[in-house]
Amino acid sequence: MKRIIYLNDSGRTVADRILSVSSDFEAVSYKDFDMARFQECESIVFIGALGVCVRSIAPYISDKYSDPAVVCIDSLGHNVISVLSGHVGGANALCLQLARALGANPVVTTQSDMARIWQLDTLAPRFGWIADASHEEMNRAIATLVNGRPVGLLLDVRDEGTRWLESTLPPNVRIICDCNEMPEAELIISVSPFIHNCHTPLLSFRPKVLNLGFGCRRDCNPDGIYNHIAESMIRFGVSPLSVKSVATIPLKKDERAVAHLVNAFGLNECDVYTADDLKGIDVPNPSEKVSEVTGIPGVAESCALKSADGGRLIIEKQKCKLNDGSDFTFAVAIDADAEREGHIEIVGAGPGDPELISVRGKRFLQQADLILYAGSLVPVELTHYAKPGCTVRSSAPMNLAEQFALMKEFYDRGALVVRLHTGDPCIYGAIQEQMAFFDRHGMSYHITPGISSFQAAAAALRSQFTIPEKVQTIILTRGEGHTPMPEREQLHKLAQSRSTMCIYLSAAIVDDVQRELLMAYPPETPVAACYKLTWKEERIYRGVLADLARIVHDNRLSLTTLLVVGDAIDNRKGLSRLYDHNFKHLFRK
Repeated sequence: MKRIIYLNDSGRTVADRILSVSSDFEAVSYKDFDMARFQECESIVFIGALGVCVRSIAPYISDKYSDPAVVCIDSLGHNVISVLSGHVGGANALCLQLARALGANPVVTTQSDMARIWQLDTLAPRFGWIADASHEEMNRAIATLVNGRPVGLLLDVRDEGTRWLESTLPPNVRIICDCNEMPEAELIISVSPFIHNCHTPLLSFRPKVLNLGFGCRRDCNPDGIYNHIAESMIRFGVSPLSVKSVATIPLKKDERAVAHLVNAFGLNECDVYTADDLKGIDVPNPSEKVSEVTGIPGVAESCALKSADGGRLIIEKQKCKLNDGSDFTFAVAIDADAEREGHIEIVGAGPGDPELISVRGKRFLQQADLILYAGSLVPVELTHYAKPGCTVRSSAPMNLAEQFALMKEFYDRGALVVRLHTGDPCIYGAIQEQMAFFDRHGMSYHITPGISSFQAAAAALRSQFTIPEKVQTIILTRGEGHTPMPEREQLHKLAQSRSTMCIYLSAAIVDDVQRELLMAYPPETPVAACYKLTWKEERIYRGVLADLARIVHDNRLSLTTLLVVGDAIDNRKGLSRLYDHNFKHLFRK
């Protein structure tokens, strides 16, 4: 239940403004609201004097982990104040949301919010972790962090949350690989399914990354099974709080022991895999008897590995027998994509301006342990996003073998490598050989696309490269230099379409380019020679096709020049059908 409580008619006006942009709330006057129902509310927006708000809720306040979020707004809607359950209950976030909606001044007094320090007690619900700490331990950890004391950050997994932590490190926090490598630390924060023994106070977050495979005899008594498995996991140095799935085979899915485990681990259902699902999964401890009965070499290990989607077993099959004769087996595997192993991200740097890299690309640069960037083609300013301690190297003086060796060295340490390419890597990015190497060595890699220089050219030229009923195709190509062009892609053949053509890497052979284009385009066709688009040194020269070679030669334009040809340049004629009243949109009935 979300309530807006207003004191007077002015407050009702503010409430209506909130309701016009959010249907989550119900508005009620102060005299009609029963304050005894305070704890039933998820959040309360009090519109009126702060003093009245505080005196009204004071008798019903319990603690920040159960109280609703309370925000107070003055009756004119000028100020929005976070009053109760700041970041834990969501009042701070609600305060900022309402201030944006009203154009008001947000007032947040929580120190961690104001200093932009991690709000430790919100991390678990935000990222789907479990905080393995009491309220008192959490409060002590918050005080240590907020007061600027030295803190170590130990990360055993890689997920959305750990990536965020790495990219937002407070100045008093350092990433460590072992609990005891930072003797000056007054707190260690870990995100890990593994149990660490630290001499320093430890705040552990348990990510849901473990998968439990389970098998048992028929009519197995469930009593004590969860406790036995949980205690066994702890002995192996693994937290039961990180279990995300329980899996078995159809023959066992209706056993009471399975339902017991699903409930005990706080899950909704059991994953059930058939023999066909588990076919081809090799297990370290196969059983002939199990194979005869089920058609698979082992239930627990096979199911755990299947749920982990290629991850590894961290607890091999355990054969267990309780005092009442309950026989069962279990095994535990960790998600493949959660393990903090080496990874290579091929990132498109964009055309040059450091602000034109994607948000995702910037995040990878901030988290990388090695940035290998394409020398003279990528501005060095982009590497300034690197975190302290990151190794930054230019690939310009290196041959391909040296680049591979460097990336593999870091990869084998479990590091994050960013291979930074100009523009978008898929366009003349020279990544094919690299990906073949990564594939050959079974290395994890991914591509983050970037803005290409042809898009930057359209923006710089203030031109739409597709014109209704005139030009609907953009061709990205290059002239034939040292690299031969396929016969069907020769420039004079592509030019026959009279499309907007963006020609890369061809300034050095511009005479040949002009000659081939004139075989199809009229001499007066608009052209633009765009040098180092979005760089500080950017220069753009407009003209007509008949003068293209002269423009390039006279201005001594080099390899980093994009040639654009076509009637779309500077075209302001024609009307897009989207703005034609006769045009019927697809969604229009």
